[in-house]
Amino acid sequence: MYSFLFRHLQTILLWVITHLSPALSISQIGQSEDFQAIAKFNYDALEQRIHFGEFGYYQNKTFHVDALLLYKEGVMYKINRHNKTCTRKELKSSFHPLKVPHNATLLGQVVLGSMSHHGESLLVNSWAGEIPEHKAKYLLTFTKLGCIPVSCLYNSPKTGGITISFFNNIVGIVDPNVFIPPPYCTTATLEEGSNDFFSIF
Repeated sequence: MYSFLFRHLQTILLWVITHLSPALSISQIGQSEDFQAIAKFNYDALEQRIHFGEFGYYQNKTFHVDALLLYKEGVMYKINRHNKTCTRKELKSSFHPLKVPHNATLLGQVVLGSMSHHGESLLVNSWAGEIPEHKAKYLLTFTKLGCIPVSCLYNSPKTGGITISFFNNIVGIVDPNVFIPPPYCTTATLEEGSNDFFSIF
């Protein structure tokens, strides 16, 4: 099964982060009425590469996705590490830098937790906006210091309401090896790709 989060929420992630290091390691949990998923997202803007791993339940079935997108090389790998198999496709779409949408509106700042004692609070900024091509609305929350993503509420006719929580975020790449395809992937036949970013999944 293709990645539910990646396919429908990559639109959000493409705009979620701003004023951060060009390299990020992000963990996230997402859920809606008929799915739950946990994902690890590694992003390297300088080398234009993304690694995405996800495990979840959708319509009472489990799924797992392990994808590596190398934009400078123009190739995408869908990896099955258990079976040591790989699908290799042309990656014709352009690399999308992560940033807050230009038309997002800053709603204001709030404090998460308690201001009663030092260390019990987190100051966050909330942004709202729309993605017209998907008829979607979103509410994004980031920390005031560092602009680290905290949560995202997303709603569209296609996906319904989805809540995403970000955790264990790290500025930088913890393991650069996630961007190196396994040896068995290099021999996989290169399949034709598409110019449409979202069609690759």
